[in-house]
Amino acid sequence: MMTIHFRAVNFTADAKLKEFSKERIEKLSLFHNQIIEVFVFTKVENSSDGVNKWAELKIAIPGDDIVVKKICRTFEEAIHTAAQSAERILKRRKEKIRT
Repeated sequence: MMTIHFRAVNFTADAKLKEFSKERIEKLSLFHNQIIEVFVFTKVENSSDGVNKWAELKIAIPGDDIVVKKICRTFEEAIHTAAQSAERILKRRKEKIRT
């Protein structure tokens, strides 16, 4: 059973963003069945170009933690992109376990 922790740093996240991240993170269990917990950190960085929505995923699996950070124009995009990277990493970790 995977636990998802959501934390918004220096701003208040709406329910829609929390729900989006929860649904997106739950899909990670398709790639690795031993995820213990996932921490989702979101933050707004001071930046002049508009690409300032920061998302970090910290995924706890037995024996290791996977950390992925992405900065995009929207939180949804940052969470989605970070989750895609995490999927690739989890697939590789699972392959290593098998061999």
